[in-house]
Amino acid sequence: MTAKMSPAKPAQTTTNRDYPRIVVAPPGPKAKTIIAKDKQYSSPSYIKEYPLVIDGGRGAMVEDVDGNRYIDWMAGIAVSSTGYAHPKVVKAVVDAAAKFFHICGTDFYYQGFADLCEKLAQSAPGGGKWRVFLSNSGTESIEGAVKLARHHTRRGALISFHNAFHGRTYAGMSLSSSKVKYRKGFGPLLPEVYHLPFHNPYRNTLEDCVQAALELFETKLSPEDVAAVIIEPLQGEGGYAIPDKEFLQFWRRICDEYGIMLVFDEVQTGVGRTGKMWACEHMGVAPDILVSAKGLGSGMPIGAILAKESVMTWPRGSHGSTYGGNPVACASALATLALVDTELADNAVAMGARLLAGLKKLQDKHACIGDVRGLGLFIGVEFVKDRATKEPAVELVARLEQLAFTKGLLLLGCGKSTIRVAPPLVLDAYDVDKGLEIFDACLTELEG
Repeated sequence: MTAKMSPAKPAQTTTNRDYPRIVVAPPGPKAKTIIAKDKQYSSPSYIKEYPLVIDGGRGAMVEDVDGNRYIDWMAGIAVSSTGYAHPKVVKAVVDAAAKFFHICGTDFYYQGFADLCEKLAQSAPGGGKWRVFLSNSGTESIEGAVKLARHHTRRGALISFHNAFHGRTYAGMSLSSSKVKYRKGFGPLLPEVYHLPFHNPYRNTLEDCVQAALELFETKLSPEDVAAVIIEPLQGEGGYAIPDKEFLQFWRRICDEYGIMLVFDEVQTGVGRTGKMWACEHMGVAPDILVSAKGLGSGMPIGAILAKESVMTWPRGSHGSTYGGNPVACASALATLALVDTELADNAVAMGARLLAGLKKLQDKHACIGDVRGLGLFIGVEFVKDRATKEPAVELVARLEQLAFTKGLLLLGCGKSTIRVAPPLVLDAYDVDKGLEIFDACLTELEG
């Protein structure tokens, strides 16, 4: 870091900030050296969206190795839920690391593991008795959820949705359909995976989605052969789409009728991002199995499978993980959940409303914005070439990302032409208003 920085607090309104600031056009000289080394030795499969070389941060501010500072509206793909260097999370991690780095939670016991399982089980939507399996990531949790659903139902078929993203392992990849590059060249994939339309009110109708499901059951697949319906309550990578609650309620009824496990992938939507612990709470629908990761550990690698006790029936030794529920990661997760409970979920509601209102004003100003939708700090801004045809403005989103980066605002796209606004949950009024100012300036320049 180029200067000593103290942690930011949520919901500040002061305008006396030292960011964003661009002291050298990124990537600067130090960044270029690191990028060159990375390109020489790292796997060519990495995407590297733009040349950000982070050195640290505070709150919702990121600083790069050359001293440039940015407002972060993407949180490392919705991961850095408590921002950067939050003192309570840092302390929890340091205290845990000072005791011991590791003991395998599959084989032995420790306090943090039991505490986190208890906390997550008690947070589960819909009430009742739940149990928890701790993993390292979202895709590993999806993999485990598929195993659990198949074991419990003794069935094989799986239903997922168009534009879904569930990870890059074989189950996750087979369930995903957001981009062909995630699947190309890796077959054969998992058999008996069926994809159906996800309800995106801007792009399709609820009636069409329901009809497609009914046709599948009439012509290709018996519902009695389905182990699980795996769905994101709000679709992330596919475009930050928010379905009508009736869509999830339809699938809850189908699952109840045929003994199918309803699995909610809340990797990107959970842990306070929408203003509630779990996004499905907005819809009034509870799953049988729920998968979490990303923001759960504020950046520490941890995921979780939550399941009703009546569903988590796999026997001793049938599933495990060497590093899942690592003690340092558990400490970070517990600190994160405490902050979400006491302040950050509420802050997501307040700052989300402020962001949504500001973005809708920009929609009135810029014809390229086709739709703005969101819950809490899960917000999608979809760009189109023409509002009448709704043709996606793919190139505009790519250019907007790059231009905003040069002006001190970190953005990340999703779907065909949507900017996902998923900042740290510590985002405050300054971060919102200054970010909107940069967003507006970038669109004005791109349209000019």
